[in-house]
Amino acid sequence: MITVRFFAGLREQLGRDTLELPSTATTVRAVWARATDQAPVPTHLLAAVNLEYADFDTPVADGDEVAFFPPVTGGAA
Repeated sequence: MITVRFFAGLREQLGRDTLELPSTATTVRAVWARATDQAPVPTHLLAAVNLEYADFDTPVADGDEVAFFPPVTGGAA
């Protein structure tokens, strides 16, 4: 299984924060497609595999955790 996590606005938009998928998805892009029913990838969406930033062509394997989150903005005023 692959654990998929959604953070920040994605969690509210998709109505879930965690999802388990069979390990048949082979890349981060394929995980996104399966987890979101083929929704287009939002502009500037970030991904991580096992807590390491990853691009959407990064391979995934059984037991991996894939996280999706929007870019972080803000800072000290």
